[in-house]
Order: sequence, then structure tokens, then C-alpha cells
Amino acid sequence: MKKNILIFGGARSGKSSLAVNIAKRISKKVVFIATALPGDEEMRKRIKKHRASRPRHWKVVEDGKDIHHSLLCLDGKCEAVIIDCLGLFIANLMGQGLEDNAIMRKIKYLVDGIQKTKFMVIIVSNDVGGGIVPDNQAARRFRDLLGSTNQLIAKEADEVVMMQAGIPLIIKGEKRYAVTE
Repeated sequence: MKKNILIFGGARSGKSSLAVNIAKRISKKVVFIATALPGDEEMRKRIKKHRASRPRHWKVVEDGKDIHHSLLCLDGKCEAVIIDCLGLFIANLMGQGLEDNAIMRKIKYLVDGIQKTKFMVIIVSNDVGGGIVPDNQAARRFRDLLGSTNQLIAKEADEVVMMQAGIPLIIKGEKRYAVTE
């Protein structure tokens, strides 16, 4: 079943767990696109913990810079893909020194790629716009880019789910999800 789902929420809200649970119910042929780059020991530990939470038979693609290309390579090889997460993807693009308009072009290209897939795509993203205004330009830039990205993805998604304290709140679509484990 071809469907695109955006799952977003704050830190430790249960976003990734819900994405994994949905994909497990859909198929055994799942690909996990991980956008995290293991830049330090703490991030390596986080990545290891995330890996342990997924079925071992799932294929993992580590891609923090060109998700659109990774999606194209998966055509016919899976029934569902999880992209986790857009916040790290944006941070990676910012770290490459890309200007805002170049980052948004990459996001629009990604949205186009998602729309062209023949498999379900579950996109995980952070929600960082509900808090205080950051006190530095880089953090404000990140917040704004991620907010614009979430809007573009949500507009095209079939379903949008906001995670709050482990509870999925349906923003768009009619699917009901069980509380994550």
C-alpha cells in the first residue's frame, strides 16, 4: 500500500518507536534510512541504541546528505521505508555550509522523490518550533528550516501524526495507532 506518513514531535516523544511499529505491521521488507552521522561518542551510543530497537533483517542505509538518491535506489527492493530523521538531515546540510535556499531545494527534491516512490514512506521529524526563540542565529536558522521542511512534508503526506509523551495524535488522515511500547 503506497502511503506517506509524517511522524513528528519533541525529544523522546516516541516518534521513532511509532515509525518502527508501523513498518513492522506493514511488511518484513523494510529499509531504514538513518540520517545520523556518528560525530562523537555520545552520538555513536545513540545510534547503537536505535539499531538495537529495529529488526535485524531490515536493511539499513546510512545517508545524511542525499536521501532522494537513496530512495531511487530502493525501487522494487522494499515495501516500506523509514527516514529517521529530518532534523538531523537539516543539521547535516547546514554543516555542509549550504545556504537556506539550497537546503530548501534539496527538501523539495526529497518531497518529489517521496511522491514518486512505489512503497510506503514513513518520515520522522523533530518539532522544535513550540519552545522559546533560540538566543543564537544558528539555532534560529535550524528551527526555521526544520519548520518549513515539516510544512512541505506534511502538505504532501497522506497521514500526519504528532507524538506527545508517547501518545500519537492524528493531525491528518484517519488511521488510529496504538500507544507505542
